[in-house]
Amino acid sequence: MSTVSVVTLAKGRPAHLANVLRGLERQTQAPVEFIVAVMQDDLYDLPASSVPVRQIRVPGAELPLAAARNRGVAAATGEVVVFLDVDCIPAPDLVADYAQGLATLDGLLMGEVLHLPEAATLGHWTYADLARVAEKHSDRRGPPATGLEICHDYRCFWSLNFAIRRATFLATGGFDERYTGYGGEDTDFGKALDRRGLPIAWMKGGLAYHQYHPHHMPPVHHLDSVVRNAELFEAKWGYRTMGHWLHAFRVMGLIDDTPDRPIRILRRPDADDLALTGQQGHQPYTNSASVIRAIEAREAPVQDAVPA
Repeated sequence: MSTVSVVTLAKGRPAHLANVLRGLERQTQAPVEFIVAVMQDDLYDLPASSVPVRQIRVPGAELPLAAARNRGVAAATGEVVVFLDVDCIPAPDLVADYAQGLATLDGLLMGEVLHLPEAATLGHWTYADLARVAEKHSDRRGPPATGLEICHDYRCFWSLNFAIRRATFLATGGFDERYTGYGGEDTDFGKALDRRGLPIAWMKGGLAYHQYHPHHMPPVHHLDSVVRNAELFEAKWGYRTMGHWLHAFRVMGLIDDTPDRPIRILRRPDADDLALTGQQGHQPYTNSASVIRAIEAREAPVQDAVPA
């Protein structure tokens, strides 16, 4: 089996990060190392672990997600690199599943993700506990019934939980570090893979459990970086990405994204916008589509009753 390094990007969320490490300690195939790309001043105080842990600082005023992924791969020694978001607990076979999948396909593999409600990881959780309460995201397609399934639209790439051969990643040049803050850098990488003819595939297995944290979807709290990165993508590839989020921002009255003009931010998100888009404690995930439907229903003009 290929050797596997696991890379996580982290800013805050120390309890989430500790749960990722606990999951890595329970793998059927142990990773050779756990690399934490730290996007904050202070390193984490992590418990002693059977998995070798290395923390590397990645400076940047905004979330340097693209740069952090590149630094993680540069530091890795495994033949395969698995990327897990800091809020994703790996199921016991995740590392082994990715090693097996990438032995048969030289490309990018996306594992399964199930979402957890707020209290799921309190105390001494077990995988049986997580499986009982985890839910599939309604906006995301599920894995194939077995094996691998090629995705023929690079926009399907979701960077929450994925893996790639280290040599293949390095050959692509990695993520474009001009993307800073939240949004767009993963779609750009998917586009770059597509241009190179490298396959992107869903896989059965590679399961991770996404831990609850307060969030907004669409991400109105990242309005500026989404707008900036959408325009960078357009300058690079000739069209904008993150269209579903831009559409939501437009119907909320936050932006003017008229084609062939720079996107204008019309106003800042207010308390009502944050309340509308915020994840509630009982929800295992947030959902852009439901928010957009709620906004459009609210904005729909009231039709005058037709006289009898």
